[in-house]
Amino acid sequence: MCPVRSGRDGEEPWQRALRHVAARSRGAPVDPALRITLNFHPDRLVGGTPILAALAADGTYVSQFVTGTSNGGLTAYPGGDRWRWESRIFGGAYDAAPAHLRPVYGALNVRRSPVGAAPRFGSAHLRLTGAAVSRATFCYPDSHLEPTAFAVADRMSLIELAAADWPDRLDDYIEAQVHQPVRLDGDVEALVLDPSYRGTDVEAAAARLPCPLEWHHGFHLTVAELRRHPGYRGRKYVELGAELAADDRLTPRVIGDAARTGRYDGQDLKKVWHYLARFGAPR
Repeated sequence: MCPVRSGRDGEEPWQRALRHVAARSRGAPVDPALRITLNFHPDRLVGGTPILAALAADGTYVSQFVTGTSNGGLTAYPGGDRWRWESRIFGGAYDAAPAHLRPVYGALNVRRSPVGAAPRFGSAHLRLTGAAVSRATFCYPDSHLEPTAFAVADRMSLIELAAADWPDRLDDYIEAQVHQPVRLDGDVEALVLDPSYRGTDVEAAAARLPCPLEWHHGFHLTVAELRRHPGYRGRKYVELGAELAADDRLTPRVIGDAARTGRYDGQDLKKVWHYLARFGAPR
């Protein structure tokens, strides 16, 4: 495990953050076989650049404080909700820190799901090494819900807490905040993609990354099944999903293609993705 310095002088922001969260944590060490996954959409653009090309150029996975993009709420700026949540969780450790030093967000894959621990945030995921778990902090539920239960790798009581809860399947994850830069050439066991991207520019870009490429069994949702759940996110998004469907079904690639046209509201497409992630996940 990665030790947290007990002294105050010379501590880096990440060390102060881990120390602060560790003091509020309890429980036994986490199973060393568990991994953190960082779910994301692999065909989106970051500042006009395809996200996998940006990852290849930079070599690190960075937070929305750096990218200015998010698959959840975009509130990563001084005084914004994400800034305020981090200040509260980490005891102000990052309040004055540059954006590139802030943690990135994922989830602990306690169910060992092949699509990652938090598909709400995307069909692809980076599976991090076991060493990355040792420099992560955790909370349940998601940090935007102002949680009071926290953990570090050496003191992990959140798994039992989450198991006793009955959230929506897309909310069933233990949030992880990974401190220090996440490097693709040392911190990532694999990039795992949806098979709808086979033979596409996404696969070609993934092959240029300095980490192994794997595939899961794929998200897909027929229009007939989509129409069975109008109350989940709303009939508006059911109709949008039906409009976008190719060959009478939704896949991650279909939604990504729609996102890059600029013709659709990003929040609307996010709700369509929620339908696919919730009702079209591989079994």
